[in-house]
Amino acid sequence: MNKTFNLDLLRAFVAVVDSRSFTAAALQLHSTQSTVSQKIIRLEEAAGQALLERARHDVRPTDAGEKLLGYARRILHLHDEAAAAMTGTALAAVFRLGLPEDFASRLVTPALARFMRTHPNTKLEVTSGLSRELQKGFETGEFDLVMVKQKRGETVGTMHWPEPLSWLDSADFPVSHVDPLPLVVFPPNGLYRSDMMEALDRAGRRWHVVFTSSSLASIQSAVAEGLGVSLLPTRVALPGHRVLPAAGGLPSVEPMEIVIRHMDNGPDQIRQLAEMLAEIVGE
Repeated sequence: MNKTFNLDLLRAFVAVVDSRSFTAAALQLHSTQSTVSQKIIRLEEAAGQALLERARHDVRPTDAGEKLLGYARRILHLHDEAAAAMTGTALAAVFRLGLPEDFASRLVTPALARFMRTHPNTKLEVTSGLSRELQKGFETGEFDLVMVKQKRGETVGTMHWPEPLSWLDSADFPVSHVDPLPLVVFPPNGLYRSDMMEALDRAGRRWHVVFTSSSLASIQSAVAEGLGVSLLPTRVALPGHRVLPAAGGLPSVEPMEIVIRHMDNGPDQIRQLAEMLAEIVGE
């Protein structure tokens, strides 16, 4: 028997995933938390499997939820587009962007603002996250455009640039001389983590992980406070950091690559947005 997904349930599911909270989703949908929870339960019953992982302070999609999410977004957008066409009202074009945390902040804001000024009848939905998660989201149709970091040549993108990496130590509380070397890292599968560990292993330098976070800001702060060293893009070094010289005793690591990917058959606005972002990255 074919599965049928109710639009109202799909809308609740997308709201919960985007806000990562049942409470926030309920406010967004002008509903109650219990009602949203019941809708998710009904959707999971229709799907025949769990769609969300519920933690105390966070909600994330399961693998099945990730798979459904891209379809849910497209279904809802097509529904809203059809409804607007039938009523004769103009529906704002919605473009879904996935950006790494360090690009989703002030670095690309000018380009996004300029795009919105030149395309007033558009709406941007920007999600920041780890590059591997963004790549996966793009390939499942969750995003119209992503800017990601990868090892050179890992995937083919519309545009690409090198991303030089440097070892960063604390300017005030240096620890790069400590043995074993304390490391500040992203979680498993996060960028730079395996690169730094493999480089240190090849160089015969002992190391141990002292701090792990998925937040770039937390990584930067931990390094500045002297918890450990980290391998990061050179451009994210802060005044509290010391960029270790190439001859400073730690092994060199090949640059990463910044790649912009967007749908080949997407609207012209997506290509224009990609070009605006490229101007920022290429500077």
